[in-house]
Amino acid sequence: MSWIEREQIRRGVVDMLRVNMGVRDGERVLVATDVLAPPRWPTFTEAELETILRRSFLARMVAEIAREALPACRVEFFGFEATCQPGSEPPPAAAARFKETDVLVAIVSYSLTHTEARRNACQAGVRVASMPRFVPEMFYPGGPMAVDYRAIAVETRTIAEAITAAETATVRSAHGTDITFSVKGRRGQCDDGLYLHPGAWGNLPAGEAYTAPLEGIGRGRIVVRTGWFPGLTEEDMVLRVEDGETVAVEGGGAVGRKLAGFLDLPARGAGVKPRRMLAELGVGTNPNARRTDITVEAEKIRGTVHIAIGDGSHMGGTNAADFHQDHVIPEADLILDGRAIMRSGKLLL
Repeated sequence: MSWIEREQIRRGVVDMLRVNMGVRDGERVLVATDVLAPPRWPTFTEAELETILRRSFLARMVAEIAREALPACRVEFFGFEATCQPGSEPPPAAAARFKETDVLVAIVSYSLTHTEARRNACQAGVRVASMPRFVPEMFYPGGPMAVDYRAIAVETRTIAEAITAAETATVRSAHGTDITFSVKGRRGQCDDGLYLHPGAWGNLPAGEAYTAPLEGIGRGRIVVRTGWFPGLTEEDMVLRVEDGETVAVEGGGAVGRKLAGFLDLPARGAGVKPRRMLAELGVGTNPNARRTDITVEAEKIRGTVHIAIGDGSHMGGTNAADFHQDHVIPEADLILDGRAIMRSGKLLL
């Protein structure tokens, strides 16, 4: 029995190529995936390793389906060594290869979204779908790829416009999140899943309005609930923020301890400060997004808010870091300049 049922994903793959990426006859399509170097294998559990290998197998199958569906295009499959850290730059040879195509479909385990490699590819005119931790089921009928992306675009633009017009944002939830920061002068942006023009890019599955908060401003707490972050099963995790910087990670069990260590907390030295800064405010708009343990889908769930720390330079901010991590808040209130545009996860626009 195959790891992945080809017929279950075929329609979703073809729709992605035609609708989301707008592939035209004669174009070059590169389907890329990150592959674990053998010395890394012992550091992963059996389940983690299988998931990563299955994702690379999915990427190869997507390339095969693309060749069949796009006979007038040059479709190639490309593997490169995994960085094992989201937002970290891929090998130089991979970064160079990304610029030598018209359409890049990156089905990876470690996100390329917030990298210079992705940005440079877009500047070269490449249309990019960044698909970190993507799983085959996202292509299934009823999944987050099987939506009317043109309808999603309308609502997403409305939210993005409200963010653009605002100066201050507050996010609260009944589970304890309460944080306020500035978005003054920052443009609300729209990831509607339609990457049809040279240099267009975003995540798939898509469906979010987002911006980068102003650096150095922001205070409060972000409560990440169990089940809403990869591996977070023991207890909720709390990030405390002062002056736009994460100054403490509390709870979260093993996940919280790992994050605190990565951020060099409780110390507050300048060495890893860019990783600790507020990086993104996002609002999910995809009605078919449901899965909470894979961030690329969880952050798109309609009516959720997500707040990221780390790199914001690829989203309109100025803080550059080798790390970007989203934290999804369900049933949230989002208040812009004192006006609620979301209450308990219900959009009011």
